Amino acid sequence: MPDPSVHVIRTNPAFGWFWLGQTVSSAGSQVALFALPLVTAAALGGSAGEVGLVAAAATLPYLLFSMLAGHLLEGRPHRATMVTADLAQAALIGVIPVAWLCGVLSVPLVAVIAFLSGTAALCFGVVGFSFVPDLVGADDLAAANRALQGSRTVTEVVAPAGAGVLVSALGAPIAMVATAVGHLVSAFGVFRARPAAEHPSPARTGRPGRAGRISDGLRILFTDRHLRPLTLHAAIYNLAEQIFLLNLVLWAVQQQHVPAAVYGVALGAIGLGALVGTVTSMMLSARIGLGPAFLVSLVLSCGTPLLTAVWPLEGLPLAIVIAAIMFVSGVGLGNANVYSLTLRQSVIAKDQLTRSAGAYTQVMYGSIPIGSALAGIIAQGLGSRAAVTIGAIGLVLSIVPMLTPAMLRLRDTASVASDG
Repeated sequence: MPDPSVHVIRTNPAFGWFWLGQTVSSAGSQVALFALPLVTAAALGGSAGEVGLVAAAATLPYLLFSMLAGHLLEGRPHRATMVTADLAQAALIGVIPVAWLCGVLSVPLVAVIAFLSGTAALCFGVVGFSFVPDLVGADDLAAANRALQGSRTVTEVVAPAGAGVLVSALGAPIAMVATAVGHLVSAFGVFRARPAAEHPSPARTGRPGRAGRISDGLRILFTDRHLRPLTLHAAIYNLAEQIFLLNLVLWAVQQQHVPAAVYGVALGAIGLGALVGTVTSMMLSARIGLGPAFLVSLVLSCGTPLLTAVWPLEGLPLAIVIAAIMFVSGVGLGNANVYSLTLRQSVIAKDQLTRSAGAYTQVMYGSIPIGSALAGIIAQGLGSRAAVTIGAIGLVLSIVPMLTPAMLRLRDTASVASDG
């Protein structure tokens, strides 16, 4: 019997094009994740505070505009919105290598580009959450999401190593071309992903973006006893992860002499672990229950990073330790991503997906610029190694909101939709 994810890609051309575009775009985004801090720190000689500033600028739109975007984009044409967002990101990212070659690239310019590109990415993500149900029927929805998550995870395994090679060979500014190309391929994939039939929802009647209140998405998240702890956990996790990862690259590469290409390979181990976690997630939840499985995944994803900065190592030995920690953490992260998506899809009504996605993004990703700013402040005050440890402690604390009776007793999603 063919794998259901492979089957939906082969038999649904519209979804196949969308999947292909998102796979290439994800690889390009991994290059940006690795190269952008080095554009600021290495190419432009920026301080730890300036690295944090650029990272904060890239994610600040999620703090400022997420709920508004979800509200205004509810019911608007999905494909047109996403193609426009992709093209905008390609053009903006393309400015970085051009400006570098012309000798006019600066930290303020990189920060402005990061902010505008982040705004376009926000619009794409909020609408994209609602787009997959346009392409596939309800019976294929799980397989489609699994295909997207699986390819995204594979790029997290492969792309960091490639990003390290690109940065080493071409320099961080020129390596950003790969990110721009990824967005162009994504735009083409979305353009070709024309649904065979329309699946309108009640939110698409009347004038787009006007039905309901802008706060409806938050109400959905914080009045449900399962979504509320999930949302709080995600917000704390993302804040702490920024402190952890932004300082990890600075500490490992600049202070502990881990070569950039080797660090990229080590960081890629989290994607390999996430792939294992994605594959095994439903087997684990079926055996011990969804709530306990979620807790196990959080212990792995949020607990193991605490071991990173305790080793008195540098160079290749440190890279091996980082790779091992990232792999174990990635297994938990892969599990948790599947469980989180399953819970959200079980609770949120289809006609509120875009608005709820905006609210979830507001809370979850809105904490990232705060974490980015704190990453620079803590590093300047205490050093990058101490900042790595503080970020890891924050990851552990993100587990606390999930320790509720409702979450720990959760067996499956069959009855979740009726909970309030």
